[in-house]
Amino acid sequence: MLDSVLFDMDGVIIDSEPLWRRAMIQVFNASGLPFTEADCRLTTGMRIDEVVTFWNQKTTFTNNEIQVKNKIEDVLCSLILSEGKAMEGLHHALKRIQAQKIKIAIATSSSQKIIRCVLDALKIDSFFEHIQSAEHLSHGKPHPEVFIRCAQTLSVAPTRCLVVEDSLNGVIAAKAACMKVVAIPDVPNKTNPKFCIADAILESLNDFTIEQFHLT
Repeated sequence: MLDSVLFDMDGVIIDSEPLWRRAMIQVFNASGLPFTEADCRLTTGMRIDEVVTFWNQKTTFTNNEIQVKNKIEDVLCSLILSEGKAMEGLHHALKRIQAQKIKIAIATSSSQKIIRCVLDALKIDSFFEHIQSAEHLSHGKPHPEVFIRCAQTLSVAPTRCLVVEDSLNGVIAAKAACMKVVAIPDVPNKTNPKFCIADAILESLNDFTIEQFHLT
């Protein structure tokens, strides 16, 4: 029996991955770190503080990682509020799940600040019973902590949760949490064989149904 569907946010609920890349490229380059689109993709799914630390350890460019993180989030929020769009099929999927009285939650690496920007931009608060950020957790994805905490708050067993993810780090985290996972990779990752660990791979949320996962 399926009790809950846990949605990642960036790249699943909102088409924010291109906006994240623009924000990171702008701020990293302004901070003295040469940074490209290809560099962005190496850390997809990670918390932004972990991303800043990752690159600062490779090539030291700042003595204030928190300031860099905050600047990236400020640029991103501005982009989300002015340009943010729901992922294709989002409302279709949310309404189908809600109609079956299954709990819906968000489990994301993004901070509460970014989550608030997304919910304000898309006006979808009412669909979600719980919103779990990894911002203040001990570990970000690919560690399963954010999914486990989300299930605990919902009082749902991990084995009765279905996760919707777009990143490999997120898929790994969901499987490590003993949850079923649907992957919706972005275009550059659609042929990535590593996504084979997902229970299903979809083109978009337009193809999402509960029944296809044999969990009801």
